[in-house]
Amino acid sequence: MSPEPLPPVAPDVLAEAVEQLSARLRKKLDAAIAGCAEHVVRAADGSLGVRFGEDALVTLRPGPSGAVTEAGQAVCTCLLAPRCLHRAAVLGAAPIADADAYADTDRDTDTDRDTGTGTGTDTAPEAPEPTADPAAPPRADSVATSTPASAPVPGPSASTTPPLTPAQVRAATALWEVAAEALSAGVTAGGAVVQAELLRAAHTARLTGLPRAEAAALRVVRGLRAARERGRGQRLGDLTGAFRDLLSGAALLASGTAGPGEAGTARRAYGQGGSLRAYGLCREPVLSATGYGGVSTHLVGPDGSRYTISDVRPGGLARARGAGSASVALGGAVLDHAGLARGGLRIVGATVSPDGRLGAGRGVNATPLRGVDWSEEPASALFAGPVGEAVAAALDAGSPEADGPGAALLGCDVEVVGPAGEYLVVRVAGGGPLLRLGAAHPHPELPHTANLRRIAEHPGLALRVLGRPDLDRAATLRPLAVGPVPGEAHTLRLPEEWLGRADLGYDRLQGSHFPRGAGDSGTIAPAAAVPDPLADAPLWRVRRLLETGVAGGRRAVAEAGRGTDAAGLLAPLRRAGLGGAAQLAAALTAEADRRPRDAFGRLTDASADGYARAWLASAVHLAAAERSLVVASWS
Repeated sequence: MSPEPLPPVAPDVLAEAVEQLSARLRKKLDAAIAGCAEHVVRAADGSLGVRFGEDALVTLRPGPSGAVTEAGQAVCTCLLAPRCLHRAAVLGAAPIADADAYADTDRDTDTDRDTGTGTGTDTAPEAPEPTADPAAPPRADSVATSTPASAPVPGPSASTTPPLTPAQVRAATALWEVAAEALSAGVTAGGAVVQAELLRAAHTARLTGLPRAEAAALRVVRGLRAARERGRGQRLGDLTGAFRDLLSGAALLASGTAGPGEAGTARRAYGQGGSLRAYGLCREPVLSATGYGGVSTHLVGPDGSRYTISDVRPGGLARARGAGSASVALGGAVLDHAGLARGGLRIVGATVSPDGRLGAGRGVNATPLRGVDWSEEPASALFAGPVGEAVAAALDAGSPEADGPGAALLGCDVEVVGPAGEYLVVRVAGGGPLLRLGAAHPHPELPHTANLRRIAEHPGLALRVLGRPDLDRAATLRPLAVGPVPGEAHTLRLPEEWLGRADLGYDRLQGSHFPRGAGDSGTIAPAAAVPDPLADAPLWRVRRLLETGVAGGRRAVAEAGRGTDAAGLLAPLRRAGLGGAAQLAAALTAEADRRPRDAFGRLTDASADGYARAWLASAVHLAAAERSLVVASWS
């Protein structure tokens, strides 16, 4: 019999349990955590137990939200409880709960209710909240698509949002210090104790009204856990980005000069949007690393405003697969998400969040409308503009979601070139650039990858694509849906009831959906000819240095800056004209190796502040340089 999964645990509950341990027990915590999840047993009363020998049994009794949110919900039978190693180990083995999972559920549903949930992504769309530079912004904690400034509910303005309080500045300063120490330790030394310090600082940030900083800290903790466990699909680059987001946000808040919107909002505030019409564009499965799954349906208004309706709940992959045909919980609408993605709604008394989410309050009434084809207004406007301008606009708008649901959707007509590794290469119609199409959700149980492979078998096929630009990779688009190109003979032949598009995360393309015969492939470039300015530039050396610091800590960066390794790092950057990157990388390695000691060999400056600032400066410069190359690759 397979073990029961541990329930999510609130960050402050775990942080308090670790804080109560003695120094001797803290040294044993990481070893005690290993294997806890394999011995979970569910009792008849619904509680979960983990036994340690004959004398110790840890019992978890989650609250109504399904998460352990209070210290009393985790008890141990040993004599040292609650200051025991057993209790802290079980809590440390459990996943970290999302803030929305245990937030107050007694709020007025007219303005606050929403079936979606944050992803920690993110994600997954977890994932998965924009700010401006000087540093790369924190990722969003919602799964909704960002809406343009023309959305009917703009949200709080800078003039109405109060400035940061002294308590918020102190909390941000404490978070910066803890994050700097975690960065200095790296994955190798970033065990449960380091993670608990981050969780404590994150909880303090939440209590003072800094939910965006809390979300960034939780992403780092989850990334550290996955990296130490060598979790499937874990990328060191993702953890590097999470550290960059956390440090940049904390530094800005701690400076006291942050704008009013930098703190974020703990709950999405819904405003009255009056009566509106919204037409379905597509739907996509949502699958988060924290066990949530569901669907998000994208819609567009007559004025081009973007909206989403999400249904995301605990349940993982099974929930994501089944939610695509689940009923839409909005104002008594008699549609499922499959019908809404190809239909429309007239909504009276609509509540809309600043990021375009449609709320399901008691005063909302919705009636179905006939859907619009992608060739009709307002959907056709998505495919009208040059792709390069659309990507540049997404970056200028501050959308950080390179591969998450928070990024703006982009539409274009393309011609299939062929497969290239894990990607499908296409050329934008009208002599546009070559693009890579990559699976929006690569999980093998979802049909994205299989659909792209089938399309790749038809070079020369004309295709209309709606997807999310991957702003971290050169000329890469993550398609959510595809359809035929109006007026083209060699294009898709979709069933009439699909209304001219196939949702790649739910619909499966068959041989009958493709035209017979080969297309005109005489002018198609080879798939391997896609330019990649990111791969051609030596910026990968800086990226490797930053990731080395995240993996091995400060000591690993210092080693990389010594002897021939330093020449191999800096010389190629200078030859390529990247003098700024070389200067920042040299400053980082020098600061990592700076460990002043007194006459007795004791450190005179043990702070990680200078190292973290040098690392952050190089990371921010790298992100800006890579983004500029990404924009160039779309032109």
